[in-house]
Amino acid sequence: MEGMSESENVSTMPEWEQRFRAPRVSLPDWAEDAPDRSLFVSNATGTYELYAWDRASGRQRQVTDRPNGTTDGVLTPDGEAIWWFSDTDGDEFGVWMRQPFGGGEDEPAAPGLAPSYPAGLAIGRDGSAVIGRSTDEDGTTIHLVPPPGRGDGSGGEAIEIYRHRESAGVGDLSYDGTLIALEHTEHGDAMHSALRVVRPDGSTVAELDDTEGGTKELGLAVLGFAPVAGDTRLLVGHQRRGRWEPMIWDPVAGTETALPVDLPGDVGAEWYPDGSALLIDHSFEARSELWRYEPGAPEPVRVETPAGTVSGATARPDGTVEYLWSSAAQPPVVRSTSGAVVLDPPGAKAPASVAVEDAWVEGPGGRIHALVQKPAGEGPFPTVFEIHGGPTWHDSDAFASGPAAWVDHGFAVVRVNYRGSTGYGRAWTDALKHRVGLIELEDIAAVREWSVKSGLADPQRLVLAGGSWGGYLTLLGLGTQPDAWALGLAAVPVADYVTAYHDEMEALKAMDRTLLGGTPEEVPERFEASSPLTYVDAVRAPVYISAGVNDPRCPIRQVENYVDRLAARGAVHEVYRYDAGHGSLVVEERIKQVRLELEFALKHLGGGNVLGA
Repeated sequence: MEGMSESENVSTMPEWEQRFRAPRVSLPDWAEDAPDRSLFVSNATGTYELYAWDRASGRQRQVTDRPNGTTDGVLTPDGEAIWWFSDTDGDEFGVWMRQPFGGGEDEPAAPGLAPSYPAGLAIGRDGSAVIGRSTDEDGTTIHLVPPPGRGDGSGGEAIEIYRHRESAGVGDLSYDGTLIALEHTEHGDAMHSALRVVRPDGSTVAELDDTEGGTKELGLAVLGFAPVAGDTRLLVGHQRRGRWEPMIWDPVAGTETALPVDLPGDVGAEWYPDGSALLIDHSFEARSELWRYEPGAPEPVRVETPAGTVSGATARPDGTVEYLWSSAAQPPVVRSTSGAVVLDPPGAKAPASVAVEDAWVEGPGGRIHALVQKPAGEGPFPTVFEIHGGPTWHDSDAFASGPAAWVDHGFAVVRVNYRGSTGYGRAWTDALKHRVGLIELEDIAAVREWSVKSGLADPQRLVLAGGSWGGYLTLLGLGTQPDAWALGLAAVPVADYVTAYHDEMEALKAMDRTLLGGTPEEVPERFEASSPLTYVDAVRAPVYISAGVNDPRCPIRQVENYVDRLAARGAVHEVYRYDAGHGSLVVEERIKQVRLELEFALKHLGGGNVLGA
């Protein structure tokens, strides 16, 4: 690949480092009207950046080159330009830039718009664009950027078509650019969006609100307009039957069409390029699969993929499907239903890891699903409970270099899809509200008890670990369950919930108000009950914290407040601060952080050689 460094000889490095350094690629996006032009993300230079790929010529070139990496990019429908989001060192606050597909100078894509947090982007075939923005001062604003030289006197300047204090975002733009689909939470429930379709002047065409003004916890999501001229059908995700599934809504005709896709778990969809069928992605019990459904047919037809996780898929104009696949044991690869590997980065491949085993544990809120990876030998093992972030996310049977590193060092790894996780129905996801953090920790405690009784885990060497929301649960768990854990590893955590609320980006303030039922001033007792800072003096286990100094999601000041309290009483702790945002896109930085966590754990728990394992 042009612009990519030659792969260094990594054969002498520990396998856990090889997994991080192995070149990876994302599922390539492609231009709707120029399908040979694609855009993907790769870490081949050691930093995750955007790459352009001309499939006709085979040429690949690096589009962005920034010290802290770039992952947010969109191709224009004609394939002539690439839009990419430019922030400062991972702070997620910035502007959209534009670069010619074949290479050239970057320029501001919407020079009249000040920096903001992004809230969606849709680019029209006529050169126009719909840009969503979020700021602490204005809430959400959405702007139409007309095509240059339209002749209406606008001069190509952005026109504001939407404004509201609550969270909203751009969903999609219709094929001919006459309809704009928005997701919004004007009703105040940031977990369950309503939909509005507007014209380019901002006037309303139709509304769809399953929350009924915020009185019901039922969300909607924009999945995409039909990719056909004159077709006003919009593919929508809904939760009316207790899980995510698709339907077709025509906001002009005022019709809704249910789809006979009766699969357990959550179901998403996107259009085939000619609008004749839907590509269905089905997530159930930490695995995923693909289906094809033709509107009017009695049922969908399976698209064959290996067992594991499909983390992205797209239907191509020739009817084939490209998808990014992995399993816990096997590293990711971009495959096609034609049988080919679509995009194979140069360099040494990531070493395999061990497969996951499923554990089902009875918990206070129902059966809890956990994924377990074990090293060779007989237990009980020192065990890391690696807690996922989100919280509305889930761990799956997918390749992950972090858990694999722990297994290499003789640890079992348990990942818990606690209440709040997706993929197990709406009720499971929504159950965490109001007793935020405490609900999740009840489920983690139930799985911890199972892990000890089953002989898997050594009760004296249990590690609670996680990043983002998982880092938050780690600190909260160390304080509320001080006798249960021998060690804590918290990356980019919420540590002081009240300060975090006041310092975080506006969209997350809205989410916290939804989760906790108000602001810290309105429901102080809930914020206190859910804040790790409340319980910091009860923490007895050694704790390691890593934090990005530019993080807008879990800001550094609230982390420092927690650390100061640890230090004031001489608690055993270490803190690592790095110059990035909510995590790092630099491979060496990721390796450094994992190495520091491994060294901290091995120092306090004993066993293993972190550099030689």
